[in-house]
Amino acid sequence: MEADAPSDPLTNQFGTIDDLAHDLGSIQDLAARGSWRAILDKIARARALSLLRNPHEQLTYLSFQVLALAKLRRFNDASAELDSLQDLDGPLYRYQSYPTVYPNRSGSMVPFCLRWLQALIPVKLGQRQLGLDRFYILLDFVRSKLITKDKEGISVNIWKKRESFVINAIIGHHLSNKEFSVCLDLIQHLLGPDSSNPILWSKLGYIQMQTGDLESAKISFNRVEALMKEGKSDELLGEIEFKNLVNRNKAMVYMVGKDYVSAVRELEECIERDPMDVVAINNKALCLMYLRDLPDSIKVLENALERVPTVALNETVVVNLCSMYELAYVNHSDIKRTLSSWIARVAPDDFDSSCTRI
Repeated sequence: MEADAPSDPLTNQFGTIDDLAHDLGSIQDLAARGSWRAILDKIARARALSLLRNPHEQLTYLSFQVLALAKLRRFNDASAELDSLQDLDGPLYRYQSYPTVYPNRSGSMVPFCLRWLQALIPVKLGQRQLGLDRFYILLDFVRSKLITKDKEGISVNIWKKRESFVINAIIGHHLSNKEFSVCLDLIQHLLGPDSSNPILWSKLGYIQMQTGDLESAKISFNRVEALMKEGKSDELLGEIEFKNLVNRNKAMVYMVGKDYVSAVRELEECIERDPMDVVAINNKALCLMYLRDLPDSIKVLENALERVPTVALNETVVVNLCSMYELAYVNHSDIKRTLSSWIARVAPDDFDSSCTRI
């Protein structure tokens, strides 16, 4: 929730998350497990039994409903729920409009997730320009909050993370349409000469690589490594995440140069620091495949799925594993069916099982 008052209701008005909204802790647990259908059932029951008494509870539950529908790829239903809302910045969704319910509280009660979904859903429905316009509007909104927030404390850090989140989404949408020049202009405008955002510098390097400008990419990646050595691990990354980002960048340069042995060495450093670095795990397996070591590349992905299924079980990893099965085994269809059966037992509701290509 957003709050304009100096006293943030998220930090000191509620004892537990269930004080914020009815049985919210249970819904968050279901979301963490990917049980999106169960969330829809729980929301329907809460509404049928009139358990949501206050306006902010209605909005919180609606946010989870739209999110669950989006995760289940029911984008038309999600859009219909969003269409039921009025202007998110209107008085209907401000605490001060209900002084008897929220005494001494002001500001917006709209969860950030809801604003995010309002931009995302049109993109999923093929209304790309509408979605992009809304993402840019959302970026302006986030930046306006950063200007008005205190320069220290939890609140400003949250809004900085949201800014990075929205920027990366915008860049991702442009990248998906191969609009590299737009991405380069956007990132370079955002970075400025003194920027210490390692994520954006890395993103710039990846885009430069896709345009064939390897030397500029190396300069961008070197900037990330210099920031790490200077100790400028900003609030977006922890120490291990920062070091792994540097190693993954080096590995990418080696991969482009087809030096897969050196790339594997960099990626193994990442995995040693963080056994759940699924990007490093996936890329190590690809490097081994390019080295024509299919048995070991398959073993890397299978071990990751067995060891950390909640992290490693994503469509990209499964697509790559199935491609390796097709290259390595004559009876790959049977092996993929076994994999698909296992996925059906352990995967979250939103996992796209078609990625096994059976």
